[in-house]
Amino acid sequence: MRNICIVSTLCLGMSLAAAAAEMPKEGQQAPAVVLPSQEGGTVDLKSFKGKWVVLYFYPKDMTTGCTIEAHNFQQDLPKYDKLNAAIVGVSVDSTDSHKQFCTKESLTFKLLSDTDKKVVDAYGSLGPSGMANRTTFLIDPTGKIVQVWPKVSPQKHSEEVLAALAEKQK
Repeated sequence: MRNICIVSTLCLGMSLAAAAAEMPKEGQQAPAVVLPSQEGGTVDLKSFKGKWVVLYFYPKDMTTGCTIEAHNFQQDLPKYDKLNAAIVGVSVDSTDSHKQFCTKESLTFKLLSDTDKKVVDAYGSLGPSGMANRTTFLIDPTGKIVQVWPKVSPQKHSEEVLAALAEKQK
């Protein structure tokens, strides 16, 4: 009988973990985000009320795919500005790592540090390796998620997001 209880408890624990990691869906209010940025201080997602937000999760600073994705967002930043949209990146890297990444790659948008992985998990983006999966959420000016990209290819992603943003604003 004892073995059955242990198996039951393990199964229950796994199902609870899976439920906690469910990705928010389009139409839902975006989960809270209050995290430190590379610029010092904390950034609260609520501070962007009235603006569109491209909230993107990425695995690791200074890696090939993440650098390509960040460069493309940086290159397209004037287009996002014209569409009243902010770019906000999140990974489990430290703020010091983000500072180095921004300096090395000339990035000017906010990168948030989620070292305790709570926000990454709340957005269903925590990978089995303990790093963030590459996912993006487009959040409207009221704080509602209007589009989700669960699996992102870094090369063309900024173009995809810009097209979706322009379409949502029609």
